[in-house]
Amino acid sequence: MIKASIIGATGYTGQELVKMLSGHPHIEIVGLGSKSYAGENFSKIYPHFRGIDLICENPENDEIIDKADIIFLALPHGLSVPYVKKALEKGKKVVDLGADFRIKDRDIYQSWYKTQGPEEDLLEKAVYGLCEINKEKIAGAQIVANPGCYPTTILLALIPLLQKGAIKKQNIIIDSKSGVSGAGRSLSLNTHLCETNEDLKAYGLPLHRHIPEMEQELSLNAEEEINITFTPHLIPMTRGMLSTIYLELEEGFTGEKVHSLLKEFYKDKHFVRIIGEGESPHTKWVSGSNYCDIGIFSDPRNNRITILSAIDNLIKGASGQAIQNMNIMFGLDEKAGLPLWGMYP
Repeated sequence: MIKASIIGATGYTGQELVKMLSGHPHIEIVGLGSKSYAGENFSKIYPHFRGIDLICENPENDEIIDKADIIFLALPHGLSVPYVKKALEKGKKVVDLGADFRIKDRDIYQSWYKTQGPEEDLLEKAVYGLCEINKEKIAGAQIVANPGCYPTTILLALIPLLQKGAIKKQNIIIDSKSGVSGAGRSLSLNTHLCETNEDLKAYGLPLHRHIPEMEQELSLNAEEEINITFTPHLIPMTRGMLSTIYLELEEGFTGEKVHSLLKEFYKDKHFVRIIGEGESPHTKWVSGSNYCDIGIFSDPRNNRITILSAIDNLIKGASGQAIQNMNIMFGLDEKAGLPLWGMYP
């Protein structure tokens, strides 16, 4: 059995990791790290886990890393580097669900996140963990930077089209909406029920922190600099994310051709489903699952297409993709331990 520790286990993404890893056929959870709840039984913090009698530990205790083969870091940005250094010194593998290793340019990271990033030698070892795009690199990685939730919806839709030259590289406009769980479990006025219920608001304008992550990966795959316009919104539901992407087609491409291109690109990639042309994905279709559903609408009058991409922000947008990355790193079936169907209705 592969032994796993989770540092930051009591946040929403941490508890999703516990839920899925506890049912994984090849994994034994050996450590749960939480500064806030050190010494408490995990099932006391999350009562629906009664029967999983694991005691949370102070993550500063080196034993939580020593006894594991892989470390999952479910921490806010700026906190992962010390744990990654310890893990690498001990020959462990790491999946970081935070932002610290996603951006390869330290200056760009610092300017957007207002904190010091990892040293260059650590960044060079990290692989961006978008499973369906970087599988071969992930397989040989010791550090995987798990993508953000918004970038997952957007990059999976756009990268194949940029690689094939199907869309114009200018004027990429993205409108995304996320459930409130994406803001994390910490108390905040902005996520109180009375503040979010029956409300819809944009936030992080005009420079949301996910922009440099997305532009980095899009530029890498387009082999030229890509800039995007991105507007995220908070919507009053617990989980789920839908991105609406507006694109201009290159000459010779139609909505039908783009649909066929995406179907072909993802035909052997289990967790991306290209639904029928002119059909809109629903967040409820993917809620509780590791799927990304992508739909396409043609607008021949304006030579445009609209792509819609839906995920569960806590699973494919965080913990599920982290486990998919782990499966690839250890040569396991990519689907192992992951929910194959959602929670609809």
